[in-house]
Amino acid sequence: MSRIIYGVSGEGSGHSSRAREMVRHLQERGHLVKIVSYDRGYRNLATDFDCLQVEGLRIVSRNNRVSALGTIWDNLRRGRRAWQRLRELRALFASFQPDYVITDFEPSTAWLARIHKLPLISLDNQHRMRYMKFDVPGWLRFEQWQTRTIIRLMIPDPDVALATTFFRGEVTNDRTFLFAPILRREVCALQARPGTFHLVYMTGRFDSLVATLKKFPLHHFVVYGYNDHGSSNQNCAANLEYREFSTDGFLQDLAACQSVIATAGFTLISEAMYLQKPYLAFPMHGQFEQKLNALCLERLGVGMEGNRADCETVAEFFLRLPVLTAMYRQRQVSPQESAPNDCCNVEIKARLDSLLEGNFTLLKHPHR
Repeated sequence: MSRIIYGVSGEGSGHSSRAREMVRHLQERGHLVKIVSYDRGYRNLATDFDCLQVEGLRIVSRNNRVSALGTIWDNLRRGRRAWQRLRELRALFASFQPDYVITDFEPSTAWLARIHKLPLISLDNQHRMRYMKFDVPGWLRFEQWQTRTIIRLMIPDPDVALATTFFRGEVTNDRTFLFAPILRREVCALQARPGTFHLVYMTGRFDSLVATLKKFPLHHFVVYGYNDHGSSNQNCAANLEYREFSTDGFLQDLAACQSVIATAGFTLISEAMYLQKPYLAFPMHGQFEQKLNALCLERLGVGMEGNRADCETVAEFFLRLPVLTAMYRQRQVSPQESAPNDCCNVEIKARLDSLLEGNFTLLKHPHR
C-alpha cells in the first residue's frame, strides 16, 4: 500500500471526472489517497473522497472568449487566501508523508513534490500537448509554443507522464505514455440511442450561440451550463430547453441526443465519441487546447469545428450530420485514434499499478 497525494485541477469538470475514476481504482487497490483540488474539482470530489481545498488558477471567459484582464484580476484578488491554503497544503505533506504525488494539472502539489524530492506522475490530457508531436497549421504554432511553455511553468518535469488522448501522435521522450481517454463508469454503463434533440453544453455564458440557435425553430436544443432559466428571460425560446445541471440527467441526455453542440473540451468530446455522437465544437478563443481538440475531431471525421457561432456554421453542421453519423458506423479505428473500447480504462490502470508497485525504473530514480 502506498500513500498518495493526488492533485486535481479545479477548472471545468473534466479533471475531476478523470480523477474520480482513477482514485476509485487506487482505493480498490488498497492505496491511501488524499485529494487536493479547488473550485469545481473540489466541489465534485469533496463529498465522496478525503479532500483538501486549495486555491488554483481560474480562467474567466465572456462569450466563449478568454478575458485576460478578468483572469488576472480574479486570481490576484485571492492572493491572501491562496497563501493560507498553501500553508495548509505544506502541513499535509509534512503530516501525511506521501510516497508518491500524482497531478492532474494541479501545480501546487506538483511543485511540492519536487521540493520534497518525491516521485511525480502526471496523469492528464495536457501533457500530450507538451510531449506529443502534432501537425498544426502555421498560424497555430505560436500558440502551441506558448501553451507548452505554460504547461512547463505549471508542472515541473514529471518522472512519468501518463497522457490521455483521442488522437495519437509520436511521443518525444521515453517517459511519456499515451492512453485512450479515461471514461467514467457512469458513461460506460450508458446505452447510446438515436435522438431528436441536440445537446448544448456551455461552461459560461455564450450569448451569440444562444441567439443563433433560436433561429432554427425546427430543431430542439437541450441546454446545460448557461444558467439561464425562466420563461420571461429574453433568451428563452420555444426550441430552447434550459436544464439545471445534474450528472445523471446530463449523461442520460448525452446518450439520447442526436448531436452535441458545445465548446471543445477534451472530456465531453471523448464521451461523445464513445457514444458515437457527432459534435459541433466551438473552441474557446484564447485556448490552444480547445483549438487542437476541434482540429483533431475534424481530422477523425466525426465532428466539425465552428469558428463562429453564426447561422451559416450551424446550418452546415446540420447538413453534414448524416455523413458524420454514418462515419461512426463505417470507419475502422485509425492509427491516429485511441481505441474507443477501452471502457474500463484497463491499460492506464495497469501502467499506474506497475509504477506504484516499483516495477518501472523511471520512478526508482525521480528527478532531483
